[in-house]
Amino acid sequence: MAYPDALLGENEYVVVHKHPHWKMLVLPVLVLLVVVGGGSYLAALVAPTTWHLPVWIALAVVGGLLVLWFTVAPLVRWRTTHFVITTHRLMVREGVFTRSGVDIPVQRINSVRFRHGLLDRLVGCGTLIVESASDEPLEFDDIPAVEKVHTLLHREINESDPD
Repeated sequence: MAYPDALLGENEYVVVHKHPHWKMLVLPVLVLLVVVGGGSYLAALVAPTTWHLPVWIALAVVGGLLVLWFTVAPLVRWRTTHFVITTHRLMVREGVFTRSGVDIPVQRINSVRFRHGLLDRLVGCGTLIVESASDEPLEFDDIPAVEKVHTLLHREINESDPD
């Protein structure tokens, strides 16, 4: 059973299931390119020396740690972050080792807004702002196709309205 199917109740169906927008991976990819390029350049500089082997090992260790911390960790964080709208609720799950989540029943959502600046509009994402009955507004950043998600969530709210 794929995520989030294992979390669904009876007669509950997934309407939207998204990860954050790929724009949050741009900086980690740039870090990867800089680390690999810089490490390769430094390795080529010390290649003619007689002590190049310990320097290469040190460069590999430092480069590996930098790539793990600044590229692999954000990629795993992106992959384990889920924004899900079902017929009954809005679910957000995030975290790798420590998971956290928010579930808001669709009937308790008062209003849904979205916001996206120029860069967000160019890449096709934005911030979804959800106001529920008792909580402060929750903001979910980097939602891909935020206008479409806004429309689908609004439709689910209207369909679940008992009036």
